[in-house]
Amino acid sequence: MRQDRRPYWVKKAYIEFRRWYTNHFHRPALDYLGDHHTFMKPWHIHFGGPNIRVGKCATVVGEPDNWVRIGVWGMEPGEGSITIGDYVMISPGTRISACFSIEIGHSVMMANGVYITDSDWHGVYDRTRRDSAHKPVSIADNVWLGDHCTVLKGVTIGENSIVAAGAVVSRDVPPDVIVAGNPAKVVKQLDPDEGFVTRADYYADPVGLERYIDAIERDVLSRNGFLNWLRALVWPRDTD
Repeated sequence: MRQDRRPYWVKKAYIEFRRWYTNHFHRPALDYLGDHHTFMKPWHIHFGGPNIRVGKCATVVGEPDNWVRIGVWGMEPGEGSITIGDYVMISPGTRISACFSIEIGHSVMMANGVYITDSDWHGVYDRTRRDSAHKPVSIADNVWLGDHCTVLKGVTIGENSIVAAGAVVSRDVPPDVIVAGNPAKVVKQLDPDEGFVTRADYYADPVGLERYIDAIERDVLSRNGFLNWLRALVWPRDTD
């Protein structure tokens, strides 16, 4: 990983701009957005449709080639909803598409390219019309959805469970298991007595955590000079 050559004040200004962008453009698009959010590259994140709620301490990461897209397209105007709990992690390329209802609990982690939907969207025989056979999706607290997995309509995933990379979940998943494959099946039982450290634990004191991270960045970046940073941008190979 390349050294971050930005002066502290430049990075601080960027973070403040990122926060402003999120509050200015994304908060009005949502029915609710909790405090202490971190939207990285928020200009590559899109929310569309009504009745979308995102809890506090959400981390959402967009990339130019991997937009995060979260949208509701109900059968009738104003119908459909997506509710996302506190402390979630949403990685680049995630798509969440609701026709009826998708509920995601607290501390859920979504890896790159996750897709969650509560509808097939088109009929099997008449593909010019919306499919009315939608079923709600419910994902419990502390679930980990692996890279490019798919969660289909009518699925409930139990607390603490893990969906492996590339899995296609078409039936309910019990709590405290790992599922893999297409269709996804249980491949391992987790022991809840071992205890889980969750994102809720990490964000137990969000203000204190922000101050702690800021102090580290201030210390690490304080030695970076503005002119040397500009030189690294223009001529990256000519840096010490």
